[in-house]
Amino acid sequence: MIKTEEQYKVIGKVKGIIANLIIGYVKDGHVSQNEICYIGLGEQRLLGEVIKVQGEEIFIQCFESTRGLRIDDKIYFTGSMLEVTLGPGLLSKIYDGLQNDLNKMTTLFLNRGEQSPSLEMDSIWKFHPTAKIGDKVEAGSWLGYVNENAMKHQIMVPFTLEGSWKVERIVTQDNYTLKDTIATLTNDNGDKHNITMVQRWPIKMAIRKYKEKIRPFAMLETGVRCIDVLNPLVEGGTGFIPGPFGTGKTVLQHAISKQASADVIIFAACGERANEIVEVFTEFPKLDDPHTGRKLMERTIIIANTSNMPVAAREASVYTAMTIAEYFRQMGLKVLLLADSTSRWAQALREISNRLEELPGPDAFPMDLSAVIASFYARAGYVHLNNGETGSITFLGTVSPSGGNLKEPVTEATKKTARCFYALSQKRADQKRYPAVDPVDSYSKYLEYPEVKKYLADNISTSWSEMVNQARNALKRGQEVRDQINILGDDGVPIEYHIEYWKAELIDFIILQQDAFDDIDAMTPIKRQKFMFEYILNIYEKDFEFDHYEEISGYFKRIINKLRQLNYSEFESNEFDTRLKEANDIIAEKRN
Repeated sequence: MIKTEEQYKVIGKVKGIIANLIIGYVKDGHVSQNEICYIGLGEQRLLGEVIKVQGEEIFIQCFESTRGLRIDDKIYFTGSMLEVTLGPGLLSKIYDGLQNDLNKMTTLFLNRGEQSPSLEMDSIWKFHPTAKIGDKVEAGSWLGYVNENAMKHQIMVPFTLEGSWKVERIVTQDNYTLKDTIATLTNDNGDKHNITMVQRWPIKMAIRKYKEKIRPFAMLETGVRCIDVLNPLVEGGTGFIPGPFGTGKTVLQHAISKQASADVIIFAACGERANEIVEVFTEFPKLDDPHTGRKLMERTIIIANTSNMPVAAREASVYTAMTIAEYFRQMGLKVLLLADSTSRWAQALREISNRLEELPGPDAFPMDLSAVIASFYARAGYVHLNNGETGSITFLGTVSPSGGNLKEPVTEATKKTARCFYALSQKRADQKRYPAVDPVDSYSKYLEYPEVKKYLADNISTSWSEMVNQARNALKRGQEVRDQINILGDDGVPIEYHIEYWKAELIDFIILQQDAFDDIDAMTPIKRQKFMFEYILNIYEKDFEFDHYEEISGYFKRIINKLRQLNYSEFESNEFDTRLKEANDIIAEKRN
């Protein structure tokens, strides 16, 4: 909403313009770091954020095109930070990085200075009170809920309130709009606060209205075998997917978003190509949720900030997504946050840093890049709420290193922070081995956590960790043997080397490779993963007898083809049992 000049806290003027960096000055008044301001351009107001204060000089990153701005144009400072609006109606929305509802925009392209409401304030919701008059509450406490897309959307005490409060009044179960007062709180000082279903929170500040954050321990099932089996992601964990262009980062993220056992999916497209985002817009509303049978979009929020949108808004988009994720975590929900790609976020940080003439780090990225990435990833996690419930944010980002160089600064900085590393290999992608996650270079440090080992032993198999190590060693040994065969030739190595290589190929083809476009193979439940993993390792441990190395490849290819057909069969169906028996018959031919 555009205010009159008298309503703004402080008014300054433009002193210099460098692309979307605006240098202003203020003679009277106080301006804070990260404060939001509007730059006047005729009748328009361009949104900006203060990123540096140096005496009277104010450095502002503008979220819009600065074309047409002139020296001495006025800058209106609001006194508040960049905030998001939180409340019922968030689910199924498509926002830009500043939480403008893209479906409410008036034209196909974004007009400069145009803003749209994040939520429909006049929408009607049936409120179910759970708190009672006289109850003691604090920031983040649940007062009641509304049903949003078959999910309980908790209405909470605003996160901005401090100390203990008492419920003086709360409405009965009925229909209300988002702006209606549903409760009144008082504290020991006699202060009163009216509560609506909506609240606002600054995106650069983490929501910490919980009792404690603990180490994650429970595996997050994604249905993607190369992740769940070898490098599991956990609820409240962090991971990232680096890889060259065209290796399948986006497809892998989409597969995880469709299949992961999470309550809410938030997809942040940070500087992605517009054609990929259009695919998300058109595909997601049609998809069925494999867990609920309803539409997947009903529990999804998309933050779209494509590569042709203002570069400064890329940084805002990831923080907007994380703040919305923290809001849902406060409701005791499991949230999966996917960001594609954090490299373009880092590039936005580099552009701003360069325009501020800060001391550059490696590849001209900011010197504090590692600290910025670490502080952002730290906002994910598994928490115990004050009411005894639990919630989690699992964060999985992609990195697009230039030329596939995994030693570049963004990948290295992220590697220090994220606990899961899913390296996509150009070689595997060229060989059509999808998902192209390199089984040797990739890792999950959560496998070292005693809590995770116990969870895997209690919920999957007591020997699961040992089986994973056995498979990883087999794959690594298979890679070493392949290199030796390539150097010495097929007849230059013992027959045992060929057998070892093809046993590793068996693990690769049947466990690691997966068809994301097949209805059955796209998602593998953990029960089926356990059965197939144990079955393949059982084959790996068997001894086979061959007279000549030329027999080996043809024999194992027959087994692989039969077991790949098994992956396309409904688990424990007649077709599955028939193909399993046929595979066993082939295996029995060469057993020692």
